[in-house]
Amino acid sequence: MMKRYLYIILSLLLFGQWGKAQSAGKDMQDAYQLGLSRATGEMLVDGALTEDVWRNADTATDFWQKFPQDGLPAGRQTVVRMAYDDRFLYISAECYDTNYYVVQTLKRDSRFFEGDAFGLVLDPVNRRSNGFLFGVSPMNVQSEDLISASQFGDLNFSWDNKWFSAVQRHDDRWVVEMAIPFKTLRFEAGKDTWGINFFRYDLKRNEVSSWTEMPVNFDVQDLGYTGALHWDRSPAKPGANVSLIPYLSGSLYRNNEVEDPADETRFDGGFDAKVALTSSLNLDLTVNPDFSQIDVDIQQTNLTRFSLQFPERRPFFLENADLFADFGTPPARPIFTRSIGLDENALPIRILYGARLSGNIGNNSRIGLLNLQTRATDDRDAHNYSILSFNQSVLKRSLIKGYVTNRQAYLPGEGFNGNDYGRNAGLEFNYRNLSGTWNPWVAIHVSDKSGVGTSTFRNAGVRYSGRNLSYFIDYIGIGTNYYADMGFIPRLENYDAARDTVIRLGFEHIFNRLGYTIRPQGDGAFIAHEFTTSSRFIFNPDWTLNERRSTLDYSALFRNTGEFSFSVENYDNRLLFASRFTEGPPLPPARYEYTQFIAGYKSDARKAFALEAEMQGGQFYNGKLFRYLAGIIYRAQPWGNFSIAFEQNDLRLPEPYGDNKLSLINQRTEINFSNQLFWTTFLQYNTQRNNFNVNSRLQWRYQPMSDFFLVYTDNYFSDPFLQHKNRAIVFKWNYWLTL
Repeated sequence: MMKRYLYIILSLLLFGQWGKAQSAGKDMQDAYQLGLSRATGEMLVDGALTEDVWRNADTATDFWQKFPQDGLPAGRQTVVRMAYDDRFLYISAECYDTNYYVVQTLKRDSRFFEGDAFGLVLDPVNRRSNGFLFGVSPMNVQSEDLISASQFGDLNFSWDNKWFSAVQRHDDRWVVEMAIPFKTLRFEAGKDTWGINFFRYDLKRNEVSSWTEMPVNFDVQDLGYTGALHWDRSPAKPGANVSLIPYLSGSLYRNNEVEDPADETRFDGGFDAKVALTSSLNLDLTVNPDFSQIDVDIQQTNLTRFSLQFPERRPFFLENADLFADFGTPPARPIFTRSIGLDENALPIRILYGARLSGNIGNNSRIGLLNLQTRATDDRDAHNYSILSFNQSVLKRSLIKGYVTNRQAYLPGEGFNGNDYGRNAGLEFNYRNLSGTWNPWVAIHVSDKSGVGTSTFRNAGVRYSGRNLSYFIDYIGIGTNYYADMGFIPRLENYDAARDTVIRLGFEHIFNRLGYTIRPQGDGAFIAHEFTTSSRFIFNPDWTLNERRSTLDYSALFRNTGEFSFSVENYDNRLLFASRFTEGPPLPPARYEYTQFIAGYKSDARKAFALEAEMQGGQFYNGKLFRYLAGIIYRAQPWGNFSIAFEQNDLRLPEPYGDNKLSLINQRTEINFSNQLFWTTFLQYNTQRNNFNVNSRLQWRYQPMSDFFLVYTDNYFSDPFLQHKNRAIVFKWNYWLTL
């Protein structure tokens, strides 16, 4: 009965509005067009705009306000011009402004949307499926990222590549000049129309503006709202495009948790390589990769019964990452590359080599191919990981996506172990109308694991994103024997604290969210009032209720960038297995109904001092939970950020189940000596993990995309306080060589 009810709801949502969705789109490329001419003389990227080409180039101006209100002229205007030569795509922007700017940092790819900035969105294939974002701050701090068509895709600025920029600041404006090498872009040779948009972040006014008229309810990087960039002559395929990135590293490590601790010294080396097989298809290679320079994860207090997900940060996995990562629905991902080369404690498993082929193979087709081999150790076999995926663009903005994965044990000297494997395959259809307001999808995934057999993961849903009204409903069904050896699927593994064992159990999941946003007109203190209600239902495989969570949320967005929020959450949990939250006996299987209240506040982010606070209180299973969070950040513009955040969870259960106080303190210091030299120290004190971590990293970018890192890390017990665990100091040098 439940399945039939779900089918009826989804059918109505998916098809009842189909005709309306089909006609709702407006193609911005009919209204916004920019011509592009070839530069005939030498181009010097200095922000001065003295070259002849800038005087004659077409202009993109008359920007529209996108936030906090759309449909109005931008408060401060921007004038953009473009040109090209044999090697580079050039962009200039005159950003009219005061002579004071909000710049949070000099560090590349950091806090880009939290200060003043200019950026462009580039869609070389002009299919609204994937593209690039490049941006700079008034202090010439660069940020770049890849844009995907995933309905859940967010920018994290993890992708890095080589390009050039310069900024000059004047009393009434700041001027940007950018040069993006064709070798950095992935495009189809011979295509003479690209999708493009430009945007400004003016945090002093708390305003976002864009060249095309974008609705307030869409992200500024949305590919559905690009204008048309017309080339006077379609760009040719760039010449040989090979980048070699060798590295050397060394470390001194001491582990005091073993019986006879001793200093261990290690030196290592390897390389990455990027080979453009075509102008739109890239091959990434890695041999003996080392990721010691990657920033540490921000720790979290976990009061759930399941594992937390942390983002992928390793550079090798990032280019065209959506081809591998955007299957399933968060947090259930059949492919999650962070599971490759890291164990269950996030400790590295040595990778011998890897190769990734990704990009466009036609006007409407993209492909991803990955193969990676790990090294065997005394307690772990070697494994080979392979992924094949594809994206096929259909209609205006829709995708058909599929993948096949294989994890195979490998015994040195013997070859592949046919009795130890995990294989997955999936097919998805993701529809999006031209305006982006309607986004339904449907998917089927299959797993086959040695000794277990086959099982499925089903997924369907729809999202509506209107200017005021938004709606989201999603269904996930996962079989008990569904395994994703290269994925992240929470809830399948349930820990039974009474028997000290893990029990796998599939589930059926339905989540829905309804939101309405009021956007006051004028210049009052509020720019938006957001009301949201949501429900999440988790059912057992036989469709009996396992868990329900219902929420009612309100948030107010202030014109000064501040925010206030209030939530009520009601739970109905039917524990099937004993669960422990304190040092006392575990809670027995039973039905637990409880309610919690949450209130939060964030102050004006433009001030030198910014505050954040949150309080949560109410019931927790058969006891009570009180949670307090407070944070403060001081910004010494633009060279320093100093922050500290404190979180405490005070859990009180009735006798004999005990109490628990969990404290988490984060302190981060970022000092930017210049745009090339950065020092970051991150302290994390976590009583839940019984760990106090010190991580200090010095980065010197001595040439574009070439770095020297010096990293110091130290771990202590939080109880007994400062009893030493381990310590390491690591250096890493890499050099980006373009052949």
